[in-house]
Amino acid sequence: MTATELLGAGGPLVEALPGFAPRATQLEMAAAVEAAIAERATLLVEAGTGTGKTFAYLLPALLAGRKALIATGTRALQDQLFHRDLPTLQRALGLAVETALLKGRANYLCPHRLKRLLAGDFGVELTLHPALAAVRGFAERSPDGDLDTLDDLSPQSSLRPFVTSTADNCLGQDCPQIGECFLLKARRAAQQADLVVVNHHLFFADLALKETGFGEVLPDADVFVFDEAHLLPDVATLFFGTSLGSLQLVDMARDLVALAADLGDVPELPVLAEALRAAAAELLASLGEPARREPWPARLPARFAAALAAIRDALAALGPALEALEGRSGDLDNAAARVALLQSRLSPFLADSQADQVRWIDVRARSCTLHASPVDVAPLFAERFARAGRACVFTSGTLAVAGQFGHFVQRLGLSDARTLALPGGFDYRERALLYLPQGLPEPADADYTDALVDAALPVLRASRGRAFMLFTSHSALRRAATRLRHVEGFTLLVQGERPNGELLSQFRRAAAPVLLGTGSFWQGVDVRGEALSCVIVDKLPFASPGEPIVAGRIAHLRAHGQDAFNDYQLPHAVITLKQGLGRLIRDAGDRGVLMVGDRRLLSRGYGKVFLHSLPDMPITRELAEVERFFEEIP
Repeated sequence: MTATELLGAGGPLVEALPGFAPRATQLEMAAAVEAAIAERATLLVEAGTGTGKTFAYLLPALLAGRKALIATGTRALQDQLFHRDLPTLQRALGLAVETALLKGRANYLCPHRLKRLLAGDFGVELTLHPALAAVRGFAERSPDGDLDTLDDLSPQSSLRPFVTSTADNCLGQDCPQIGECFLLKARRAAQQADLVVVNHHLFFADLALKETGFGEVLPDADVFVFDEAHLLPDVATLFFGTSLGSLQLVDMARDLVALAADLGDVPELPVLAEALRAAAAELLASLGEPARREPWPARLPARFAAALAAIRDALAALGPALEALEGRSGDLDNAAARVALLQSRLSPFLADSQADQVRWIDVRARSCTLHASPVDVAPLFAERFARAGRACVFTSGTLAVAGQFGHFVQRLGLSDARTLALPGGFDYRERALLYLPQGLPEPADADYTDALVDAALPVLRASRGRAFMLFTSHSALRRAATRLRHVEGFTLLVQGERPNGELLSQFRRAAAPVLLGTGSFWQGVDVRGEALSCVIVDKLPFASPGEPIVAGRIAHLRAHGQDAFNDYQLPHAVITLKQGLGRLIRDAGDRGVLMVGDRRLLSRGYGKVFLHSLPDMPITRELAEVERFFEEIP
């Protein structure tokens, strides 16, 4: 049977899966995916929430009889596909397809690094870390070493870098504990499987970095499916660029000191390592406060330039010193390779700027990173990922702008792709309302955020909280939080005050919750049912032209005679707004109000592009209609 027959009214899934019912849009997508696989074509599918897109691409991939690779935008979806959706389909249909889950190396426990940590190689204080006992127990019982399954060790834990490896410090085939390596086991399983589930970051890391520690990182495949594909251009920009962080330099220096202690007869090595550590610390100090992202300065400040030169000199001195020790240990030989790699990563920041790159600096509280990012990833993607002879499916709930795929096509150079836009499976005309309040000032007005909060309060009272307030800047979020802290009757949750996962958990349990978020809360967050009944957007989410990569891309488009606003800024904002709306209606029974405070949605001509890109739903400017809508919700 074909995928469409299996998903149809007479198919076995209706009987095998409780609550499963055929959907016309799901069948249409599955047919398009089947055709693309059979004809080795490239297909772009926008599948609105409720389409059933996951089964619509998984089932054709399972039935293809060819090696398939599924790439997701988030590890959460990656785990859902592998641990829930694939087993569900295989059990229901009796399919015997070998599947594998493969994540980036930072997700796997490294037995060699853990052994060194326990031996005190990274400092005695780390052997007293409160999570270390949990990690040791995990190492003894875990079948796959996937640290995402260890609740006691968060991704932000200070211990995590010492129990995982990086491409820089991995010893590869020379590792004395290679037989215990969880990463190697996962990669071997992926090579042997018929269908492999990865994430975008791992896919592009493989394309961009060409790691050689274990040979091919990802298996070659005939069928590629990219879910959450709207994220791909930004992920490609990250991995096709070059970066050098102060923490990388500090880690290098610390590892060299540990290696020198093991050898006992190389007194010059700690001195050279200290010079590197000091230069990295001076680089961070030269940038000062506050935390920020800023363009590369046209004229380097003297202190910053001197710190760059000191890093260059420290790495240059380490090269010969490590070369003289070649062969004494695998760790030392690896350290020499790491120094050479750091030198290559530093070189773009010592040279003149390149027209096809934008250089910028990311300053954090305890670290800084230098970036050189490509302004156009399409030629790089085409060069490194040949699609000829492969079936490639790119899908997301938000790929099109007013029904057109031109923006996404241009970002990745997919001009030969077939396209299909499918509406979501939910009735927005009956279950949603778009509220555009009257009387708010222009978004650039100094008092705009205060006015937005004033307009939002009666909506929040009508919805009894149960709301996300999504902001386009951290400053607006903080100002709104200050205002709302003095308002009784709500449980206020503010991004940055607790980890995002903890905030979402509290949101689902709290009475009258109101969550204030930006950035990551616009997409990939799933709160189903009446727990989330209102989404309030402060402004149309245009990317700030002050952001270095955005500014670089705008300049690049203008230099090539293109309309940066209509070809880049506007479609990017439309897709982001669609993502924000996507938080609201997640199930067929959900109901909710989307409030957009930005008057430009009606006052500017481009507002129609936003409105034509959103699902068809009633629009009101009257608060009374919003209150009536919520009165009908239990």
